[in-house]
Amino acid sequence: MAEVTHKVKIVTKHEAEFTQLLSEMRLPGLEITQSISEATILLASPSTLSKELHLYPNVQWVQSVAAGVNQLMDDTLPKHYQLTNIKDIFGPQIAEYVLGYCIARFRHFDGYKDQQIQKVWKPLEYQTLLDKKMVILGTGSIGNHLAKAASVFGFTTIGVNTKGIPPKNSEFDCVYHVDELARILANADVVVSTLPSTNATHQLLNANFFEACEQILLFNVGRGEVIDTSSLLSALSDGKVAHAYLDVFINEPISQECPYWHHPDVTVTPHVAAYSFPKQVLETFEKNYLKWINDEPLANVIDFQKGY
Repeated sequence: MAEVTHKVKIVTKHEAEFTQLLSEMRLPGLEITQSISEATILLASPSTLSKELHLYPNVQWVQSVAAGVNQLMDDTLPKHYQLTNIKDIFGPQIAEYVLGYCIARFRHFDGYKDQQIQKVWKPLEYQTLLDKKMVILGTGSIGNHLAKAASVFGFTTIGVNTKGIPPKNSEFDCVYHVDELARILANADVVVSTLPSTNATHQLLNANFFEACEQILLFNVGRGEVIDTSSLLSALSDGKVAHAYLDVFINEPISQECPYWHHPDVTVTPHVAAYSFPKQVLETFEKNYLKWINDEPLANVIDFQKGY
């Protein structure tokens, strides 16, 4: 029987499910603990952990159960540990979300449902996705998978990042530097933000951004801080944005007074575009844990300076 040398504490509202699955995995030298002082590894939700991270004196490694870790970037929180996030499992879910809404929009699925209720038989002129241009802000694993899926439907996919070069194993038709956004947006049909919340991305989607657009479908599946709300509302009124599909917000849930609730050209979803299924998360944790006990570099390490 392997000697217990590492103790992990699970810090998430789904603790019971994670505990059961992780126990069944029987990873060598790993024990699940409830002790704050004993825990050297945390398997945690960033939003939950951010409120209590200062209580863990011996934590060395935090495996986030999510892709976004902006809650742990606060200057007041300790950063003496290694932080890793989840990648490669959210791309398919995000692609389903974005492409599902695109198809529903261009093929008038909601309109036909309304007609059915009214017993109206009236074919509507529709558009296909073929040859439409999708601009994807962020060329990480999520953006890259979305580009791959969108290309199957005939989209031309244009990636935007801070380097202006394609990622490894790129699925994009082309990739541009963020400084070239204005020119790229002029011909966009769909714009998808997969961006994290950092100083560089804060309100990147502002008045100047939307001024370059023309009747786009906008998706935000990254982080809410990327959008300037007042600028988006103006862009919706001016026709720069035909419809906004928003899954992430600065404050969640959004307030009852938020103008998005009743806006006819805004679709609000409660941060469900992608979900951290425990079994998939633990597959990533297992790979990293085996690296950890063998003193190998961990995968998906977060740079605290960059925030991603």
